[in-house]
Formats: sequence, C-alpha cells, structure tokens
Amino acid sequence: MHPKYYRSNMGLIEDKNIINELIDETAVLVGLITPQQNEAKANEYLDELEFLAHTAGARTVKKFLQRCDAPNSTSYVGKGKLAEIKDYVDEHEVNLVIFDDDLSPKQIAHIQKETKVKVLDRTSLILDIFARRAQTANAKMQVELAQYQYLLPRLTGMWTHLERQRGGIGMRGPGETQIETDRRIVKTKISLLKQKLADWDKQKVIQRKNRGKLTRIALVGYTNVGKSTLMNLLSKSDVFAENKLFATLDTTVRKVVIENLPFLLTDTVGFIRKLPHHLVDSFKTTLDEVRDSDIMVHVVDISHPQFEEQVEVVNKTLQEVCGAGDKEMIMVFNKIDQFSYVQKDADDLTPRLRENIPLEELKDTWMARMNNNCVFISAKTGENVEELKRMLYDKAKQVHLQRFPYNDFLYQTYDHLTEE
Repeated sequence: MHPKYYRSNMGLIEDKNIINELIDETAVLVGLITPQQNEAKANEYLDELEFLAHTAGARTVKKFLQRCDAPNSTSYVGKGKLAEIKDYVDEHEVNLVIFDDDLSPKQIAHIQKETKVKVLDRTSLILDIFARRAQTANAKMQVELAQYQYLLPRLTGMWTHLERQRGGIGMRGPGETQIETDRRIVKTKISLLKQKLADWDKQKVIQRKNRGKLTRIALVGYTNVGKSTLMNLLSKSDVFAENKLFATLDTTVRKVVIENLPFLLTDTVGFIRKLPHHLVDSFKTTLDEVRDSDIMVHVVDISHPQFEEQVEVVNKTLQEVCGAGDKEMIMVFNKIDQFSYVQKDADDLTPRLRENIPLEELKDTWMARMNNNCVFISAKTGENVEELKRMLYDKAKQVHLQRFPYNDFLYQTYDHLTEE
C-alpha cells in the first residue's frame, strides 16, 4: 500500500508511520544485477538497504536478486521473479517488500496488486527514517517538505474510489477531479513549507553572521562513520550518537578551544548512495553550514570494506550540491580499532584484493594522496586524537592569522622563543 492518507477539515493528512514499531515487521529486499552494477556491488547495496531497514525497525528475512539489462517498466523485476517473491511473501507471511531503487507510481501499484503487501522503495524508506529521527522544528519541516515532494508525482491511483467529483442536482461544482484536488493541496503545502524554511534560513544567516571572527570547521562524511562521536570527543558535548544510519538529522554547532585558539565545530547530516538531490536539497541548513565553513573535516570509516567508494560518494555530493571543491579539507580515517585485513599466503599468486591490504600500507597511500592532510584515529578509544587536535589547531590558526594578522588569540604562547 501507499503511505496512508486520510481526509479531514484540514485537507490531506498523512499517516507518517510507514513502518509500525508495535509489531514485528518482516521484510524482503529486492535488487538488480545489471551491466552497470555487478553482483558484488548489488549485494553490497542490499546489505546497506538491510541496515536501513533495521534502522527503520524492520527485520530482513530474505534478499532477492535478478540479472537483467534494465528494470522492467511495469514490475521492476521480471514476471517470474515477481511470482517467486509473491510465493515467498505468502508462505512466510512477510508484510513488507523493499526495493533498492526508486519505483514509479505505475510499478508500485502493479507490485502491490500482485503481492498484496506494503511496497517501499529506497527513498521512501530513507524518508521514514528521517521522520523518526527529526527532533527540532526545523528538521521536521525539512523532512515534511521532502515527503511532500516525493508524494506529489505518486498521487495517481490513491483515490480510485473517487475518480471524479459527483455530478447531479445540487452537486455540480468546478468539475475538478479528486486527483487534481489532492495535487493542489500538496502543492499548497509545499509552497507553505518552503516559505517557512526561507524565513528560518534568514534567522540562520543572522546567527552565522553573529558568530563573528571564529574559524568554522564542518564535519562531513558518509552516514554512520562516527561524526557525532568525534564531535562529542572534541567538544565534550552530548550530541546523540548511535550505530544506526542517519542518527544525526539536526545540524549541531559547538565552540571548541584547543590551546589558545577557539573555533566552531559543526556536526552535519551524513550522505548515502542513491540519495536523490531533491532530498539533499531539503536539508539546506546543513548545506549552508558546509558552504560557510572555512575547513572541512571529511570523516571516513576505514573499517568498512568499501570505504573508498563512500569517499567518492561524499566528494561528488559536496561538489555537486555544495560547490565545496575548493575548500581546505582534512581526511580523518576513523574506527582503526575495528580495522581488519586478511593476510595472503606467500605462495598465493592471485591478485590482491582490498581486504588483503594492511593498515600501514593504506596510511602510506592516503598520506601521499592527501599531501599528509589526513590522520588515522579511533574516536571510540581516543587513539591518535591528540594528533588530530594538533592538525585542527594548525589549520584553524592559518585561517585565523589570515583574517587577523595582529595577535588576537586567547593568550600568547612563547614556544618559538624556547625553540630558538
């Protein structure tokens, strides 16, 4: 079924609980192996989709993959695979089918008609997580805007029992169909939310201006890499951190002092693969914080098997959405305490894989690539955090001295005199 909507005097109201926490919801995941997406990558995407489903409160019981050149325009997968999914759903009483790509309204309607259970795609699942995680009024408005923008092209077929408004004596009106009425309601709601968020942004601009001369550093990175944990460690605050995707939806700014230099540290929303740009654009506050920052700290989970692909996703999103390609960047490779590798035998002549590369070799590679602008730490155990603080201090000090050539630190240090 589509996300549930019901009518009231206020118009179209949404039942936002797509996944019900009160019952044990089970899910099957569906993905495709295509010429552009091999089996290894398809399995990796399904693993990430399973983590998303777990974050939303659903338990995955089965994964389905099909090889094809492109998604079927009607059923996403072929008829045989859809029948196989339907048989499994009926036999095991599964109440949720989640697809790894965005589905069209036509595909959702057809799959739901065949399987008789709730159907979600990747974006609707992420939106459900966003709705659960949003805490502040600003974040809730941003999520609501993204939900309505996702809903607008998918209104077709939600009111099949009300194809047209009734005619007859005393019932003749403007002749507007039910779907047109719903579209008008949703478009009005989108316009209202955009206006409210624009007013909110004006307040945020004033807040950023009032921060004055402090250097601004933004933590960016893939979701669930440890940005909030690092934020808590550096700022000694209690930002919510959890081993789930999108634990952070609200941009948090804290003042951090290292030695004689104060600066502002910002925790932002994490990025993820296959995230539509209109969904990212809804979180304008986060993007503005990144755009206005002087230094970006790109946090990476080095224990993840595909961390290099995650780095590419974040860099591409920052370049396309934030235009942040020319900013000073520090790479922070987190979770070295969880890093592991498989050592190859001396007589093994097969090509080395990513899992066969030790940490020291990765350090040398990335140090050379980033011109030593990177550090390997564990925010959980505190390993190498002092080295990160020293690097942040040096970078923030350079920005500070460019703006204020005269001495404007909290106190004067005389290390350079003792060195001489």
